[in-house]
This record gives sequence, structure tokens and C-alpha cells, in this order.
Amino acid sequence: MKDQIRPLANAGKFVDPLRTAKGEDRAQVALTNPQTLWFNTGTLCNITCVNCYIESSPTNDALVYLSLADVEGYLDQLETRQWGVREIAFTGGEPFMNPEIISLLDAALSRGYEVLVLTNAMLPMMRKRVQVGLLDLNARFPGKLTLRISLDHHSAALHDAERGKGSFQRSLKGMEWLRDHAITMTVAGRSTYGETDTQAREGYAAIYLKHNFNIDAYHPAKTVIFPEMDLAIEVPEITTACWGILDKSPDSVMCSSSRMVVKRKGAEGPSIVACTLLPYDPQFDMGPTLAEAERPVALNHPHCAKFCVLGGASCSA
Repeated sequence: MKDQIRPLANAGKFVDPLRTAKGEDRAQVALTNPQTLWFNTGTLCNITCVNCYIESSPTNDALVYLSLADVEGYLDQLETRQWGVREIAFTGGEPFMNPEIISLLDAALSRGYEVLVLTNAMLPMMRKRVQVGLLDLNARFPGKLTLRISLDHHSAALHDAERGKGSFQRSLKGMEWLRDHAITMTVAGRSTYGETDTQAREGYAAIYLKHNFNIDAYHPAKTVIFPEMDLAIEVPEITTACWGILDKSPDSVMCSSSRMVVKRKGAEGPSIVACTLLPYDPQFDMGPTLAEAERPVALNHPHCAKFCVLGGASCSA
């Protein structure tokens, strides 16, 4: 998979988990404040996006569907390990492709967690069975369920260039259904279109106003604008000295507060990875149990530097 490739732009870097190419101590991040446990429900998706970091598509089943038993097992471990997480989050692929998705959401909501689902709000979410399930969950657990819609850009042309012709309008149709049934929405976009952050947020604000979407375009957790994850771009390695130089705390990096459960095709069972962005890289596989996943994470990948430390992004709410 593509996130295992070390392109020429970063040749010689991100090799040793303890030392950088210059021999400096590589930064590590401890799990100091677990707030989110992610579940990747499977890499199958109803569409194929141009720059999907996980290469989701209608045919990619590298990560297979998680079952209700899988999810409940990790929810049990959360209680045993006393992580104290606030949020259970589901990503894919397209989570609503998973035939058990409503049961997975119910399991997390029933234990009192806030639940976040990353979705394109297209056909899989709009199936009658899924709609009935979402309405039931939203009624039984008011204020606990949030769907984050992937809307790469506020213009149809640029969004469709990434996700396919007509995808913008299909996502808007799904968002209108969520709006009409008072299901909480946020949006995830990309910062790759030559706009300033302010310009991008103004564009999203106009869309929200036009469609009467109750989403704050200027709140960074309500409209999340992610930096592009391009492995061909030269990025610096993060050393222990960088925290002071950047005036940044390791506690602000995503792997200080989250882990993700995945189930690889052909594997005996699920495993935990350090980061939602790196499901395929074996060095970020932490083993099958939450106890094993409590160890620190070495920032030994370009995404660690560009997306998390320098970009300041986080997948959690």
C-alpha cells in the first residue's frame, strides 16, 4: 500500500524508529490522554477518490468489515483498561457499507460514548434500512451522534474532480436528509486548492447558508480542513528538540489521545494501529490488545511530521 513507500523526496529519512537520518533522537509520543478509539469498519467504499490516503474503493478489501463482536470486545477492553475515552469513532472506506454499522453504532452509544461517523453521505447512508437505524439512534441518544461529511471543497467542480462527477450533489442530498431529521453534522474538507483558510471557510459558510445547514464554518472541529497527505513532498523529521523549537506539546499530537482498530484481510482477528492515517505500515501496528497499544509511538513517517506535528491536524472531533 502506498503509505509504506518512502519516495525519493524523503530518501534516507523515516527509517530508524529511534534516530533520524542525521542521528538525532526521534520524537516519540506517549498515550497521555486517550479520548478517542477509532474503528475502521473496512476499506470498501462506494466510490474511488483520486487521492484517498487509504485507497478505499468498491474493490479494496485490504481491511475487511469489523463485526459487532469485534467492536464489543474492544469496548469491553476500554472498561477493563479504564482509558476514560469520550468518543468512539468509525471510519472506512465508507462505514455505511458495513452491513452491521447500525449495530456497531448502537453498541457504542449504549455504553454512553459520543459517536462520530466519517461518511460521504451518499447512497450507502441513504438506504432505507440505514435511515431507519439512524433515526432510531438519534432519537434514543439525543446529542450523542455526529456524522462528519467528506466535502472536499465548497464548489461542485473541485469536489467532483476528487470524488467523481455528480458526487457533490449526491452528498448534499444526504446532508439535506440529515438536516431535515436533525442529525448533527460536521464537515471535512481539504486545503489543497490555493485558498487561504479564511477563503475556504467563507466558501463553506456560503454553502451552509444556502442549504440551511447548522454547521459552523469557522469552528475548526465543525469544519475540519485537512492538509493534503502527499508522500512526494519533502518534510523534516521530528526530533525531541522540535517540541521546544515549535513551541508544541506532544500531548497535542493525535497519537497522544487516540488509537484505531483494524481487521486485515486474512488475519486471525483485529489489531490496533497507532494512527488513523497509517493502517498499512507494519511499524505502526501495536498488537491485538489495548494493553499493548498503550506504549509510545515513534514519529517515524512523513505523515507524522506534515499532517500531525506541522499541520496540526487531528481526525477526532
